[in-house]
Amino acid sequence: MNGDWRLFYGKRNTVNSTREDKQWSNFDMRAACLHSPAEVASRPLNLEDVAVPRPKPGQLLLRVRACGVCRTDLHIVEGELPQRKTPVVPGHQIVGEIVEGVTGQLKKGTRVGVSWIGGTDGSCWYCRHNFENLCDAPTYTGYSVDGGYADYAVARSDFVFPLPEGLDDLHAAPLLCAGIIGFRALRVAGVQQGERVGLFGFGASAHLAIAVLQAWRCDVYVATRGESHRKLAGELGATWVGSENEKPPLELDRAITFAPSGDVIIAALASLRKGGVVSINAIHLDRIPQFDYDRLLWGERQMRSVTNMTREDAREFLKLAAEIKLQPKATVFPLADANEALLAVKGDSIDGAAVIVP
Repeated sequence: MNGDWRLFYGKRNTVNSTREDKQWSNFDMRAACLHSPAEVASRPLNLEDVAVPRPKPGQLLLRVRACGVCRTDLHIVEGELPQRKTPVVPGHQIVGEIVEGVTGQLKKGTRVGVSWIGGTDGSCWYCRHNFENLCDAPTYTGYSVDGGYADYAVARSDFVFPLPEGLDDLHAAPLLCAGIIGFRALRVAGVQQGERVGLFGFGASAHLAIAVLQAWRCDVYVATRGESHRKLAGELGATWVGSENEKPPLELDRAITFAPSGDVIIAALASLRKGGVVSINAIHLDRIPQFDYDRLLWGERQMRSVTNMTREDAREFLKLAAEIKLQPKATVFPLADANEALLAVKGDSIDGAAVIVP
């Protein structure tokens, strides 16, 4: 749906304002619930009236203002990731307004973001050695706990991020996973200013990463399927744009893959100079085909997986996004059309990001 997203804010804010003074336990909210994973073409999300969640100590109740749709949501809904909670409300790129559970500097009315990592145990080896993205017992927003495809959501107060004024709801939502994880993928690849960097796939995450790379004065080479994605990459200033089967004209220093395809990883490896790095930005991968070690990996080329994100990644990226005035391209869907939003992501039928506005 390409209507004016402000109409949805106006409509829902009018409804919500009549509820603010009531006890939260006295009314229901709408949520898109997944009871059983299935192909998204079968529309497995059900729009239901459920009780507004009650925040526990250390948690905040948020009125959801927008929620970005991530490809990981698709993996959850279609069962490519094992079910952790039944039913579950997907959605982990939440822009919300605090309505209950005020703590510290986070006052009622503060606009905050919530991402994929909704909490960590804080005590495992990884947490104690500054690798909280690898925590042994993490909480995943919209997967192991309910997420943002709803009117309200609960989040841990130490895992929300106050949002800069310069980022409106619609454009902040896609930054909260696609943007942050893309930023981490650039770090994992070891990108340095002025390098040649390849982006293999050009969906929600890659079209944000290109803006960061341009701020770092890098030359960006994009290989992706879909004419509309190639056109968008050109419009956003890519040095070179080709199809998924084309090889960039120059050897790359770094490459980041965004598609859950082993074939794409092989194509990225084939584009690297000796000593180059491929970072694999995927939570799920179909397989890695057999390949020629001597030709593709020898020469101290590296493949590195990207796993989750840290709160430091989020804070640094959101600060940078505000500084460079990052404006993701987004298509708005109402909550009732959550299945359609997932279909659009799966079919690559929209450029940029899909954002659900309750």
